[in-house]
Amino acid sequence: MRVAVLSDIHGNLPALRAVLSDLEREEVEEVVVAGDTISGPWPVEVLDAIAALDARVVRGNADQEVLQRSARYGPLAVWCADLLGEERLAAAASWPLTLEFDVDGLGRVLVCHSTPTSDEPIYTRITPEDELVELLGPVQADVLVCGHTHMQYDRALVGGLRVVNPGSIGMPYEGQPGAFWALLGPSVDFRRTTYDAASTVEAVRELSAPIREELLTVLIDPPSSDETTAYFESLRGA
Repeated sequence: MRVAVLSDIHGNLPALRAVLSDLEREEVEEVVVAGDTISGPWPVEVLDAIAALDARVVRGNADQEVLQRSARYGPLAVWCADLLGEERLAAAASWPLTLEFDVDGLGRVLVCHSTPTSDEPIYTRITPEDELVELLGPVQADVLVCGHTHMQYDRALVGGLRVVNPGSIGMPYEGQPGAFWALLGPSVDFRRTTYDAASTVEAVRELSAPIREELLTVLIDPPSSDETTAYFESLRGA
């Protein structure tokens, strides 16, 4: 089986559409989304596009903020929830914390947004291995696919577990604009899809979506993965 893994779409419809266009040229049996799907400028359209694919989706921390109508990070979650309405929110509330399946060449794959038991912990490609192993807990899989930190990496841990982050469709931290994702099977194939990020930013502004200007700037001029990795590690107290 060959699987496309998308993550951290964050309601960015133009980026998602560009990736779906690329997917039409691939032989993919399934699409899996690793969380943070509906928090962003086009929550309804993104959810409907994912549903039309019959994609399997796990819940991310930003999705949970929308479901809870949380004001912890400002007005965006409530704005998204109001647009989505009760029927779509109920569909999002059914998304699990993890998904598991087998992929030829990779073995058993477990998909979560952060860890198998929580969608919030932060870790990166350089988090000390002993700390990461403790954070993840027991993982009965060959590959753990996570999102959350918006950067692509493929990391092997002692004991054989492979940790893969496909990057972010909607808000990458890779030092260049685009939509980042991955194909699984028989190997891990990282992809970058280009789209018109500048036009997307202008369209978001016209929506009057309550999204901070600095986040829109990231779409056009994203920080490098090294910068972001160092920042996230500082949040962990490293």
